[in-house]
Amino acid sequence: MARPFKQQRDPQRTVRRPTTNFTKVESDPNAPPEPTQRLHKLLALAGLGSRRDMETLIASGRVTVNGQVATVGAGVTQHDVVRLDSRPLRLQFEPELPQVLLYHKPEGEIVSQDDPEGRATVFEKLPKVKHGKWIAIGRLDMNTSGLLIFTTSGELANHFMHPRYEVEREYAVRIFGELTEGQMTQLKEGIELEDGPANFDSITPQGGEGANHWYQVILREGRNREVRRLFEAFQLPVSRLMRVRFGPVNLPPRVKRGQMLKLDQKTVVGLLEWAGLAVPNAPLKQLSQREKDKASAVFMPKVRKQRPSVLDRVPRAEGEPYAHKPAAPRKGPDSKKPGPKKSVNRRVRQTSDLNPPAMQKKSDRNRGRG
Repeated sequence: MARPFKQQRDPQRTVRRPTTNFTKVESDPNAPPEPTQRLHKLLALAGLGSRRDMETLIASGRVTVNGQVATVGAGVTQHDVVRLDSRPLRLQFEPELPQVLLYHKPEGEIVSQDDPEGRATVFEKLPKVKHGKWIAIGRLDMNTSGLLIFTTSGELANHFMHPRYEVEREYAVRIFGELTEGQMTQLKEGIELEDGPANFDSITPQGGEGANHWYQVILREGRNREVRRLFEAFQLPVSRLMRVRFGPVNLPPRVKRGQMLKLDQKTVVGLLEWAGLAVPNAPLKQLSQREKDKASAVFMPKVRKQRPSVLDRVPRAEGEPYAHKPAAPRKGPDSKKPGPKKSVNRRVRQTSDLNPPAMQKKSDRNRGRG
């Protein structure tokens, strides 16, 4: 069958498009109101900074909600369009399962986001997270090593650190000297320090060699250098201090100094239930065996550059295009690779430069003859 002739389209003919009348759906007055969440909280969960920084960012007028400049303390729903410097943001309204990371902190690192002296910080080694930011649960001073926990949940971190929950902290302490029975009893009953009385819940000798002795101590506070000051009250300086447990989390023996371990989903759910926090309704992510082995593997972190804060960025003027990375120069037909450099005083090899042939030995001439 012959193919029918295709008619040419007349460019002058007006195209008639179907008309559709869109009617706006009326809202049900009996429907429950759309749940709202604080804008500064959602911006902090998106990893843009702390909640206090987000309040400052909103007050600067750089954040808009549905085209209107946002105000501090405003609430938004999942249907609102939030923009930062005219760039739309993807906010996370449904809570997700937080991440928990264990780090065996070595001595010589500080637990701080920024250090004016330029010392090494633990935050330089943390892996990136898509939504949220890492929060350090408790602090360890520069000369203290051991267990350091990071999480993306502020509520979980607050349950670990707030004094009203009295979460236990266990340390292994090495001192220069030895405690007497009376001193150990006094440390359990309490000693008056500069910032108030302090005591250990338990203290157990762990032996030692020579003048150094190890002790295992447990306390429920996290004041600055509290363990060291309690021993220094008896003129016994601490030469080694290591945190081995924080609440229900123990430092795994396979996590060596300077290594990290990310807790699996079931363990994180157990921590939320221990803290009495709500577990997200979303089902757990199904992982393959390879993903499970990779997620539970101990790894050595690498130092990376810190992401600049949103408050430090210069807002883009209206109508100004977004800044892009400069493109690499294209290679044109005239672009040629530079040839090898020619030496000015080049000497041509002569025949006399060749080594003369070696004389053949008499034994070689007669070899093989009868």
